[in-house]
Amino acid sequence: MPSDKFSRQLRQEAEQWRSEGLITASVYEQLAQRYQFSNIETAARNRFVVILIGLGSLLLGLAIITFIAANWQTWSRELKVTLLLGLFVSVNTSGFYLWRRPTPGWHRRLGQGLLLLGALILGANLALMSQLFHQSGLLYQLFLVWGLGVLTMAYSLRFTWLGILAILLMGSGYGQSLSALTSIGEFFWLRVLVQYMPVLTGLMFIPLAYWCRSSWLFRLGAIAIVYSLEASLIHLGLVNSPAWVVASACALPPALLWAYNDSLWVKHPLPVESFGRIARTLAVSFLSFLFYVLSFHWIWQTSPILTGEEVSPLPWFVLSNLFVLGAVTIWEWLQLFPQLGVSLINRSQKVNPPVRGLLTNSVVGIMIVTSALITYWHLSISSLPITAVWLFNLLLFLLATGLIREGLSQGQRRLFWGGMMLLTLQIFSRMLEYNIGLLFKSLVLFLCGVGVIAAGVWFEHYIKSGRVNS
Repeated sequence: MPSDKFSRQLRQEAEQWRSEGLITASVYEQLAQRYQFSNIETAARNRFVVILIGLGSLLLGLAIITFIAANWQTWSRELKVTLLLGLFVSVNTSGFYLWRRPTPGWHRRLGQGLLLLGALILGANLALMSQLFHQSGLLYQLFLVWGLGVLTMAYSLRFTWLGILAILLMGSGYGQSLSALTSIGEFFWLRVLVQYMPVLTGLMFIPLAYWCRSSWLFRLGAIAIVYSLEASLIHLGLVNSPAWVVASACALPPALLWAYNDSLWVKHPLPVESFGRIARTLAVSFLSFLFYVLSFHWIWQTSPILTGEEVSPLPWFVLSNLFVLGAVTIWEWLQLFPQLGVSLINRSQKVNPPVRGLLTNSVVGIMIVTSALITYWHLSISSLPITAVWLFNLLLFLLATGLIREGLSQGQRRLFWGGMMLLTLQIFSRMLEYNIGLLFKSLVLFLCGVGVIAAGVWFEHYIKSGRVNS
């Protein structure tokens, strides 16, 4: 659906075209019906009403909070509980009624706002209820329980914003619980939730993304899986862990994301952006960050080989997370083998394959395996302070050129400029990392600036000529 700004500008242009005789009155009426010129002013009034209602609701909410705070100490506990529950139920009921109205408009947007407000009131109720009944607890427990409640609301209503709020709440709670990762003993279910967060995150949020058909919910859910896995390994001492665990931390997230495919979980194509494409974008982003960090020489000089006595054993729940995610990753990559067989048959039969860039399944797979082998070799067999730096700089260069090639083949500025910025960042970092003269640094900066400008001008000319030829 076109935006209101576009429709308003089109209406002004169409009125001018009609006055100049460029279009007839019938063509103008067709444009008016197609782009709904008559609803432009109504939509503007609805937005103004929503703003007024939102501002008034905010002031009313502040007034209610101030009134409750002024009388909180004098009221009985029964009255406090009744007020808290009544506020939660009334806000969510009103939001649900307005949100489920058949006609879209300001009523539906107001209902969504009230549902989000109800989710926030849920957290306030949990905190105040625990205070009323003298149930002390840590802050991360509140965030986790609050997040589970909001997640239940999101599944019940199929509301994307509630799912996003649940991810943020549970991510905050998990980040604060890392200090007590191995000593959470108050509640068994809470300990299981925190310790198995990498696996449970996928079970909680990825189906919700398909249920809501939300690409942003899938994107945040995938990031939450990688974040919970890497955060748990880093907090438990990734440097002092066995070499194969460090290699898995480098290779497992990009391998899991790159091989992800929508057809593995749903039978029909999604009416939104492919989640598999989003997962591959996240995999490339992870590899870019990994290769860039490991391209610095000081990392390899401060990570010596550990003996058997110095290696810290990992808890069993971390090994379980690695095993489950590793099994899913292997299963996903096995599904890519039939595609590889089809491509080999096409080559043998001299069938023209589609144009593809450098970042194919085999190339990305080799990059992932190479990064895992280098870290494993360095930590368990022989130190590689120089070879590892050269190899990861080479991988970073290949990834940058692969993005540039993909941008050229697909005509996408995002991929092209992503590769250019990654290549420029690599050159700039190597220049600052090593002790070289200022004249040489100025020459490198000058060449990088000229190269970026020339590449941008050439790319725009390439895109323009390609569109003209097509």
